[in-house]
Amino acid sequence: MGAAFQFQEWIASHSERTELALDRLLDSAQTTPHRLHEAMRYAAQGGGKRIRPLLVYAAGQLGNNAESSESLDAAAVAIECIHAYSLVHDDLPCMDDDDLRRGRPTVHKAFDEATALLVGDALQTRAFEILANANGDTQVRLNMISALAAASGSRGMAGGQAIDLESVGKKLDLDGLKQMHAMKTGALLSCAVELGGIAAYLNLTQMAHLKSYSKSLGLAFQIVDDVLDATADSQTLGKTAGKDAAANKPTYVTLMGLDYAQKQAKELQETAIASLDSFGASAQALKDLALLVVNRGK
Repeated sequence: MGAAFQFQEWIASHSERTELALDRLLDSAQTTPHRLHEAMRYAAQGGGKRIRPLLVYAAGQLGNNAESSESLDAAAVAIECIHAYSLVHDDLPCMDDDDLRRGRPTVHKAFDEATALLVGDALQTRAFEILANANGDTQVRLNMISALAAASGSRGMAGGQAIDLESVGKKLDLDGLKQMHAMKTGALLSCAVELGGIAAYLNLTQMAHLKSYSKSLGLAFQIVDDVLDATADSQTLGKTAGKDAAANKPTYVTLMGLDYAQKQAKELQETAIASLDSFGASAQALKDLALLVVNRGK
């Protein structure tokens, strides 16, 4: 890639690849039960930045395995299904109780609460079905399934969400806030990078460098979310602004202040990019994605 690498072109082509893969690997709205499958597509195909699939593809470029294309598509769709399910459940009245997501009514508003609950359940199981049925090396599929399960479960995203709910109205110190974010947001972002590395057959040293990158990126992503929640409007965000403050949730901004949060995000961005030095020009997409994540809303 090197100096000739055109990031915006790369983003456009891989975003389109993600949309095509989602359309191909999700059941059609004509599949019985129709309403459930329509709602699943509404949730998963309703726009968004597609950061996680893009991270899958960017990490997958670090290897030279020509047979990894289908594995990367499966991984990109699977992790986006998990992310979409988490948003559907997160928006429910029993959780964050939000009416707006990606500039549209949330699933429980566009359909109903029971359907939204089932949409989340079905998207989660579909993610693992997609990985299990992908063509390619059996060990690659097994490693992907294991990685996604760990990142999604009680020691990952779901556990982070539990800590988030338990922390409403309470004081968290900085270490506690970092742990919550590492699980709630960071685990799935890190998993996206890991899935790409698995498909690319990277060695243990290379995977360790990717882990350092994704750990810094995941925390930076959540810090920027905290900043945007405090500073941007609902139209810009595509969801209700100021929800965290209104719900008395601990965030980097409420705990450490806006200036500290912005400085910390920048430092994490630099650490993430430096972790990729050993990959050379082949990691340019990952480096540019780190810049994109931290510069959101600017």
